[in-house]
Amino acid sequence: MHTVTANGASIPALGFGTFRMPGPDVMKIVPHALKLGFRHVDTAQIYGNEAQVGDAIRNSGVPRGDIFLTTKVWVENYKRGDFTRSVEESLRKLKTDYVDLLLLHWPNEFVSLPEQIASLNEVKEAGKVRHIGVSNFNTQLMGEAIKLSKAPLVTNQIEYHPYLDQDVVIAAASTAGMSVTGYYGMADGKVFADALLKDIGAKHKKSVAQIVLRWLIQQEGIVALSKTVGEARAAENFAIFDFELSGDEMDAIHGLAKPDGRIVSPEGLAPAWDKSA
Repeated sequence: MHTVTANGASIPALGFGTFRMPGPDVMKIVPHALKLGFRHVDTAQIYGNEAQVGDAIRNSGVPRGDIFLTTKVWVENYKRGDFTRSVEESLRKLKTDYVDLLLLHWPNEFVSLPEQIASLNEVKEAGKVRHIGVSNFNTQLMGEAIKLSKAPLVTNQIEYHPYLDQDVVIAAASTAGMSVTGYYGMADGKVFADALLKDIGAKHKKSVAQIVLRWLIQQEGIVALSKTVGEARAAENFAIFDFELSGDEMDAIHGLAKPDGRIVSPEGLAPAWDKSA
């Protein structure tokens, strides 16, 4: 497992995500993922499974200090008092006295960004979180958040897969010393039918999922979230550190990006997305 260093944080480059994962599945697969070697677990208040993630980590036999744990504050909890209370509730559910990374889950124009960032800094100063960041922010919001924050922001977690060009956001994050954490790497399953990805996989004797995850983590400053409820697939997803894609293969996968490649853009939450360069 290699790590991505960003503004003082050392983040395992391959994370295990729990989006849309029911509690019983979390209890079954997260300890298995940790046994395989995953050391980065990602959840969120809105996922409704923080308690099960906490139980799974506790029951895994892996020391809490060896695990990089991320959660995200939901937009309805951004007001000053609500923010701290929600983080304390997350910590109780996760059965830990700190999280390694706390993110603002989506932009919320109904609470001022200075108030949101002040709350993020407050819980960090209180020792409840080690590092802070944002999720689903465009470059304008990211730039404003960076200026407002006393503590450095370490990541912007965004949709990122072969069909979506995120070079503009990645470049802005890199300039600020931040990483980018990519979710939806499999493009909601679209990658599995892709002829180019299948061809590259055949050359390396690797699956399409392994090729995509390798493409993500082989980029400078990129953290990739993988997700599965299957034990065999979890083992497959982790087995991406024993090969490398060539420069031509990396470029070819980048070339799959298209203008309508974005999948996740919920009305009322999504900002005005950056256009690719």
